Amino acid sequence: MEEPRTALAERMAEQRAGVGDRRALVGEMRRSVLLVPTADGGLWSARSGGVRWICGFTDEAALARFALHHGPGDRPMDYAALLGARIVDEIVPSLDEPAGLAVDIATEDGSMFFPPVVGIVPDAVAVDSGEAEEGRRGHGR
Repeated sequence: MEEPRTALAERMAEQRAGVGDRRALVGEMRRSVLLVPTADGGLWSARSGGVRWICGFTDEAALARFALHHGPGDRPMDYAALLGARIVDEIVPSLDEPAGLAVDIATEDGSMFFPPVVGIVPDAVAVDSGEAEEGRRGHGR
């Protein structure tokens, strides 16, 4: 028996099929509670293409698929339940590097990436806003 998809998973499927509305997808991501694995006192993330991707999952089944490959062996995987808006509005800017949100990365043909661009993350940290580059230069580190 297949589990019903969350509203976000439905919007992601629409977008992948080329029939979705990008604004509706981003809005649904912001309203959705995502399950984010935790490790070493922080949120699980991966770096790829110069971006740090926070990994979130739409439901426990999607998280379980991820845990099969990246989990702590025979122990349950710890996770935090966070609103997508909190991830992109608060956590991403606190990382002090280009960062975005990767959703359901272990779901074959079902993942979606929300990159660090205007309209997804705050303009001050969006890589395409110009503000992000100024902010990084201003840190002097």
